Amino acid sequence: MGLVEVSNVGKVYYHRHPMPKRNVIIMSCKTLTAAAVVLLMLTAGCSTLERLVYRPDINQGNYLTANDLAKIHTGMTKQQVAYTLGTPMMRDPFGSNTWFYIFRRQPGHQPVTQQTVTLTFNDAGVLTNINRRDALDSAQQ
Repeated sequence: MGLVEVSNVGKVYYHRHPMPKRNVIIMSCKTLTAAAVVLLMLTAGCSTLERLVYRPDINQGNYLTANDLAKIHTGMTKQQVAYTLGTPMMRDPFGSNTWFYIFRRQPGHQPVTQQTVTLTFNDAGVLTNINRRDALDSAQQ
C-alpha cells in the first residue's frame, strides 16, 4: 500500500491508493470460484437434485388385489364379475365380450408398473378366459 502524491494548485495531498493489488487478487479468486460453481451447477443440471424434489405416487385404473382375483373363475356371468371386481377400465371397442381391468402405478422416483387383467366372455355372457399380465413389456415403456 503506497501513498500517491496528488498535486492541486500548489497543495500536495497524500492518500492511499484506491485499490491495493492484494484486494484485486482476492476479488479475482472470488470471481473465479463463483464462475466455477455456476459452471458446475449448469453442467450437472437437475439430475443430482432430482431425488430431493417431491414427486407424488400416481395410481390409475382398477386396483385389484390377489384376493379379488381369486374370487373370479370361469363360468361366472358378466353381472357376477362386475359385482366382484367393479366396472372394467375398458371394453373391447369391436364387441362387448372382452373386458380389461388395468392398474398403472407410477411411484415418485421409481419405474412404472402396470397390471392388466383381460376377461373374455362368450356370446351368452359367461366368463371363458382370464388372462393376467403383471408387468409392462420393455417395448411399452
